[in-house]
Amino acid sequence: MNNEVQISCRNIWKVFGTNPEDFLARHNGQPSDEDFVNEGYIGAVRDVSFDVRAGEIMIIMGLSGSGKSTVIRCITRLNDPTAGEIDFEGENILDVTPKELIEIRRHKMGMVFQNFGLLPHRSVLDNVAFPLEVQGIDRATRNARAKEMVELVGLGGREDYFPRELSGGQQQRVGIARSLAVEPDVWFLDEPFSALDPLIRMEMQDEFIRLQKLLKKTIVFITHDFEEATRLADRIGIMKDGRLVQLCTPEEMVLNPADEYVAEFAKKAPRGRIISARAVMGPLVDTVSAENGVNATTKIGDIAAQVLNSDAPVAVLDDNGKPIGAVDRAMITDALFGEEG
Repeated sequence: MNNEVQISCRNIWKVFGTNPEDFLARHNGQPSDEDFVNEGYIGAVRDVSFDVRAGEIMIIMGLSGSGKSTVIRCITRLNDPTAGEIDFEGENILDVTPKELIEIRRHKMGMVFQNFGLLPHRSVLDNVAFPLEVQGIDRATRNARAKEMVELVGLGGREDYFPRELSGGQQQRVGIARSLAVEPDVWFLDEPFSALDPLIRMEMQDEFIRLQKLLKKTIVFITHDFEEATRLADRIGIMKDGRLVQLCTPEEMVLNPADEYVAEFAKKAPRGRIISARAVMGPLVDTVSAENGVNATTKIGDIAAQVLNSDAPVAVLDDNGKPIGAVDRAMITDALFGEEG
């Protein structure tokens, strides 16, 4: 991930009702909750702003009806926002023509949804090749590309299978392969694993992590599962009632939730896998040695046994091996279990 902004959303509103543009205008672009109730409008997305950086996995989550899926639909213009601006690779996507939008979707966006959306009468290979066929690419080229994607998601040898002959997890892999066939700049995934059994879901998360290490895509991912979010995300955005309540790293969210709503999500988070040694360390003390130190970015679950079995504080090291702080038993115990105590 780098600091280049690939998507920039500014003051996005999506209002449903008889005349949403007029409704916003009459309230100076900032209607209150009471205005929505009194006039019978629904504020699916309310004044949402954020950037997505190149190579980042940004996860947007919230309860059902929070507006998380509507945000993706606004970015991709499956639903046009009522107000706001969305820059996609430096261009306001709300200003492009329908023809230009089709080309952007065909060549720059990959989309994966919960219901797979496979064509039942087509083989795995033909399903994966379908978006390339729509682009007008010749059969030999598109089949070669589709075969590469089938291999990439671990379905080599099943190119001639039909969707009905595959498990749910395998069908989702086909959907992922199809979305990657166009080599998208940005990958949008809307609860892609939520219909899967828990074990298959974990397997697909592992597969997703593997693919991202290989492909380094810019990804906007929707989920309602906080543990899934913390496992996959560089940053997490929590939505409630159409508003973006907090956007930060999983670690920041667990340690400093913006309010009780976010804290409720973070309460049962796997803290040992999220919180780093840097986040819990205290000042450097004279008794520590770099010899048995731990890297500052190491998660506390990976160093817990070492620290808990040590009578003295353990040094926390920067990437050059220089001590920058120390952790002790009390710090680790409090970080792992303090919220439940």
